[in-house]
Amino acid sequence: MASLAVQAPGRATSLMGRRLHNAVFSLSAALPASAVTKSSSATDSSSAAYSTSCSCFSRSVTSAQIGHGLRMVSTTASTWQHTVTMDNLNPAIKTMEYAVRGPLVIRATEIEKELQSGVKKPFTDVIKANIGDAHAMGNLPVTFLRQVLAIVSYPELLNSADMPEDAKDRARAILGGCKGGSAGSYSDSPGVEIIRRHVAEYIEKRDGGIPADWQNVILCAGASEGIRAVMKLLTNPNGGDGEKRPGVMIPIPQYPLYSASLAEYNMDQVGYYLDEEKNWSLDMSEIERAYNDAASKCAVRAIVIINPGNPTGNVLSRANIESVVKFAAEKKLFVFADEVYQDNVYADGCKFHSFKKVMNEMGAPYNNMELASFMSCSKGYMGECGIRGGYAEVVNMDADVKAMLMKSISAKLCPTVIGQTCMDVVVNPPRPGEPSYEEFAAQKNYILSSLADRAKLVADTFNSMEGFTCQVVQGAMYAFPRFHLPAKAIAKAKEMGQSPDVFYAFHLLENTGICIIPGSGFGQRPDTYHFRTTILPQKDALLSMLGRMKTFHENFIKEYAD
Repeated sequence: MASLAVQAPGRATSLMGRRLHNAVFSLSAALPASAVTKSSSATDSSSAAYSTSCSCFSRSVTSAQIGHGLRMVSTTASTWQHTVTMDNLNPAIKTMEYAVRGPLVIRATEIEKELQSGVKKPFTDVIKANIGDAHAMGNLPVTFLRQVLAIVSYPELLNSADMPEDAKDRARAILGGCKGGSAGSYSDSPGVEIIRRHVAEYIEKRDGGIPADWQNVILCAGASEGIRAVMKLLTNPNGGDGEKRPGVMIPIPQYPLYSASLAEYNMDQVGYYLDEEKNWSLDMSEIERAYNDAASKCAVRAIVIINPGNPTGNVLSRANIESVVKFAAEKKLFVFADEVYQDNVYADGCKFHSFKKVMNEMGAPYNNMELASFMSCSKGYMGECGIRGGYAEVVNMDADVKAMLMKSISAKLCPTVIGQTCMDVVVNPPRPGEPSYEEFAAQKNYILSSLADRAKLVADTFNSMEGFTCQVVQGAMYAFPRFHLPAKAIAKAKEMGQSPDVFYAFHLLENTGICIIPGSGFGQRPDTYHFRTTILPQKDALLSMLGRMKTFHENFIKEYAD
């Protein structure tokens, strides 16, 4: 909401903007002085006051005060009494949080606009290292993928000599599966059949010939939609086991999609800590502890594993996977295997093992367990985040339950056909001997090799900084370093009503223009502090980012030295 109030100093504001602006000033006046942080970037006293109020609004004002401020605005503009209010809003929506797009990101966008309007800062650009958005960070799209998307979007390109024949062949197959031969038509709710068949063929090949049934494949608008669709099957407003609510085990740290979805669906989050000292591996004694602690409070029905890890950058060993499969079988848990980073494995000695392959090779009873695994075109070497393509493969699900899943997803009609097309190219890339193969292979290898170099650079740099420790970034697109804070900084953060890592992250943003996400947004052991940063910026930008971070950290430690 803070972005509604923010306008560049000197620009005219809208009527609503002025009213919200005045409401924010009224709130700021009522806050203790410690809640207001002066902006060192404003060019005069007027803009300084303006910037102060906006920063305060996005960081220190409570949700109750925000609601009050907005009501002040709306009642001035109209006497209409809203039907939906904060008092009767779904409480699950109020509870859920999604740190990856939270207040820090809102403030980073505000700062970008301030820079564009000429406000002077100690930096010239904002680096949004908060999210794995490859193309936003300068990574280039894969040519063949975009050619197929272009042809499917505009079939006249089938007549163009500029398009390679293998791209045309794939576009023809996809368009042949579309009603009316157009990507603008609805597909079946689980996706275009030919694309689902291609996904099944990809999975079967990836897993060394273990059969994959295309009818178990559900195409979705990014893996997130598939995860949420399956997770919804587990929720039960009346309790999942007598009077107990259903619970889902998730790793800590975790990708906030899971905590946000569980909160929205009114389910219990059962967090199990990953072992940071062993490169964020699964610790079976910790998983047992988490399950036993939760068993009296909720009906634990599923376990989520993210491999390669987000935000931790770890890659699970086969032995680790086998251990958690045995645990899930013993407790009769549904397994969610988040495998969207399966192409992103960098460290020597590491290899991606799919849960489906391991479970099948373990034999009975493990090959009969319920499993949903997920893949996306947003990550890997593709980085097509905005296209929103992904798939879920659901195996060994009760037939009647699967019918209910299909009914549920039908309410959304279908995922975008362009997103489905993108996923098709990922699972059906150029083959040796085809016109586009050499260029495609060169681009893919360059992207993954470059990411591996950047992963090592980031971890090595953090480990060279005083007070930092960073595990090897074995895979995925992130580092999750741990940093140590002086007691004075921790005390100041508490005085400001912020978690110490949030306090640190806001200072980093205001002083360097670098937006990262505090570890508290992902979960971390008590009294430890981390943050997640992507490794995606191009080499020059990454070196600049790490240099700014190092200088900032040294100054921060001096300022708050005990």
